[in-house]
Order: sequence, then structure tokens, then C-alpha cells
Amino acid sequence: MFADKTLTPREAVRLCALGTIASQPMRYSELASSVRHFISRLTGPSVDLLGTSIELLRYEGLVDAVGGEGMEDDAELAITEAGRREFRNLMVAPLRPASDLSKLITALKFRFLHLLDKEDQKAQVDLLLDTSETGLNRLIDLRDAMEGEGGYLADWLDDEVQRAEARIAWLNSLRAKVGAL
Repeated sequence: MFADKTLTPREAVRLCALGTIASQPMRYSELASSVRHFISRLTGPSVDLLGTSIELLRYEGLVDAVGGEGMEDDAELAITEAGRREFRNLMVAPLRPASDLSKLITALKFRFLHLLDKEDQKAQVDLLLDTSETGLNRLIDLRDAMEGEGGYLADWLDDEVQRAEARIAWLNSLRAKVGAL
């Protein structure tokens, strides 16, 4: 993790792999393909993100082959208890301000939110809401500071503010849905 306890690119890949396999056991090749597909659709191809080996998860005891198969046999993998603990630690990490990595981690949080218990789900929605509100406040502050300046930045910021406000409204409705579970 970074000093501010947010996830590094390597940890984002770990979260994606552990969350994917927490849903259901799958073959090594399927897991690798699923992780590569999900991450590259959000961030584009990235050696930093896709260079992390899933085999390392097995070495660290976070996943294990079902039925004692070896990795060379394209083993079916399942998450271990240590893997579930690591998954939770990664899932509850705070977010950094907007970046491709933050977008990826946010998408992973939504993808796997249902795998957490109710209290952790509520806490994660609140974290996402707080992060979005902070971002909106920064956009509004920047927009106010750019008032009267030529160019198209103000128009772009107006659009970003509208998107942020819509996201906050959506997150508030998600908060109500999670609270009703």
C-alpha cells in the first residue's frame, strides 16, 4: 500500500484476482484471462498492472489448487481463508483522488461489494460517497476560481460537476438499498 493506505497497482490486481476467485473457483487460465480483461478495459494495456503473476497468490497461500492439482495442469483454484482476509483488507482500503487506478479500484469495489458482510458494504458505500463529495467540492472550488477565464475549462468543469452530482445522487440511492438488505 502507499503511505496513505491506498492501493498500489499491484494490489489492485490482487484485489481483482482474489475477488474474482472469491466468487467461485476457476481454472488458472480463466482467472488470468478474467483479470486481464477487466483491468485492460478500464485502464488500457499496462505492464505495471498486468505484469503481476497469479502464481504469486498461490505461493503466498492466498489461493490454492482444488484437489491438489499442480499449477502446470491449469489447476482449478479456490481462495483460502488467508486469501479472504487479504481480499477484505484490500477491499476496505481508501481511495486516492481521480486516476485510472482509482477508477479501476472503484469498479472492483462495486464488482465485489456484495461479497462483503452488510456492515462492510455500508462502510464502503459511505467511503465512496465521501470520496465523491470531496471530489465534487474540489471541482466546484476550481470552477469558482476559473470564473471569467477564457477557453473551455469552465465548460468542462461544469460537465464534471454535473457528473459528480449525478454520481452522488446514485450513491445515496445505493446507500439506501444496501441499508435495506
